[in-house]
Amino acid sequence: MEELIAYFEQLDPVTAALLATIFTWLLTAAGASLVFLFKKMNRKLFDGMLGFTGGVMVAASFWSLLAPGIEMSPGEGFEKTVPPLVGFGMGALFLFGLDKILPHLHVNFKMNETEGIKTPWHKSVLLTLAITLHNIPEGLAVGVLFGAAGAGLEGASIGGAVALAIGIGLQNFPEGFAVAMPLRGQGMSRWKSFNFGQLSAIVEPFAAVLGAWAVMTFEPILPYALSFAAGAMIFVVVEEVVPESQKGNFTDIPTMGFILGFMVMMTLDVGLG
Repeated sequence: MEELIAYFEQLDPVTAALLATIFTWLLTAAGASLVFLFKKMNRKLFDGMLGFTGGVMVAASFWSLLAPGIEMSPGEGFEKTVPPLVGFGMGALFLFGLDKILPHLHVNFKMNETEGIKTPWHKSVLLTLAITLHNIPEGLAVGVLFGAAGAGLEGASIGGAVALAIGIGLQNFPEGFAVAMPLRGQGMSRWKSFNFGQLSAIVEPFAAVLGAWAVMTFEPILPYALSFAAGAMIFVVVEEVVPESQKGNFTDIPTMGFILGFMVMMTLDVGLG
């Protein structure tokens, strides 16, 4: 692991963010590739993986994003909370707006529960767009943290950025699975199901490069940018991931998955950051 961190330390932040999110995208593709082995998904396992995803995202939002954002903020007392509060609120509002506009369908929901602008788009497209919503703040978070570490700002480190990328990658595996398997179950070919599953994460490298470039170019926005990514991720967890995981009859399983995901991400961030 030390060699991996040393390798990323030699790269410029934008390149590091790009490579890290290509890794997270590849893990999404790995999850989607399970469609070549199975036609149906075990609902207990699926709900547990959704819970794990939520736990990773919540832990990453605090340990990797909000805490460094607060530490980097100027001032003392309540003044120090202003950038994180503003950024966090803006991130949540940004995803709220996307959620209302972008047509999408969550994995465990029926076609009449489609969200966003009404369209005649096929269920496969709507499912892919739902997971894509998850991935925008995740890619942005990785990019912003690499940018912060590259700028040498206190509270940010390459180790922490690598830990975040690993955590995001781990929870991307079930996200690829979450798109591909329902499509396969509806009769779509294995290859098409896989393609839709892996495409849901293709937005992450773009968001990461944008985030890293922005904070390197406009360094004063860094506390806002970190908190923005945190707010967007928390919105996704509360509005999408947790409700999806609780739609079945196995609510204890996603709850324990959430706890496990939180513990894993906290350990990665503290251990590597």
